Amino acid sequence: MHIAGATVLLTGVTGGIGSELAAELSARGARLVLTGRRQEALEPVADRYGARTILADLADPEDVRRLAEEAAGTEILIANAALPSSGDVLDYTPAQIDRALAVNLRAPAMLARLLAPGMVAAGRGHICFVGSLSGMAATKSSSLYNASKFGLRGFSLAFRQDLHGTGVGVSIVQPGFVRDLGMFAKTGSRTPGGVRTVSPQQVVKGVTRAVERDVAEINVAPIELRFLTKIASQFPGFAERVQRLAGAESTVNAIVAAQRSAR
Repeated sequence: MHIAGATVLLTGVTGGIGSELAAELSARGARLVLTGRRQEALEPVADRYGARTILADLADPEDVRRLAEEAAGTEILIANAALPSSGDVLDYTPAQIDRALAVNLRAPAMLARLLAPGMVAAGRGHICFVGSLSGMAATKSSSLYNASKFGLRGFSLAFRQDLHGTGVGVSIVQPGFVRDLGMFAKTGSRTPGGVRTVSPQQVVKGVTRAVERDVAEINVAPIELRFLTKIASQFPGFAERVQRLAGAESTVNAIVAAQRSAR
């Protein structure tokens, strides 16, 4: 799917990888439609790239439906928005659990469901979900995040099969630890076990490659982290013991504390 000249709906543009994605997509000639909850955060990005904006809260099912209606004609959906959702489930209220699952899983799945028919009718299009390696291996204090990212990966890979032969591709891009942006930049914490990070630009490159080449799954992480993730996905009990021995609890606690206000 060619990005140049295509109408691209990008969620999660005001945080983390989103602004980097907007810059690259604009540079490649996309017609950008940006969405978020706060107009004051969206406007500077939209003005920079000549993009259209649609205000929407992805935790609100009615807003998600309206967003899909107002973004009719989207040729590429990049579902990037997500809540960090860190911390023990027992510390979450039911409303916070609903919000985490709504933003991280329900909203991207529903946007895909609502926008895909238009793409199928046109015989072309692409849907790209930005997931996480947390969708392949579980870690402490990440139950909700793991649940949503495991679900997103399963949805993406199966929906891709559903749309085979329609001209519409589906991909998932799963970063590992990203430097300069996100939780480590905000908290100043080190990565658990000193694991290497990737740059935001590497993640953006993964997304554009997935869209343009219709790649089912791209994991953006150093080779050792990709290997450890594969091991953890196959042997969760072993991975649990290794994580405990790695002594990452202080790092995890710092991240959870810093992200509490985002629930």
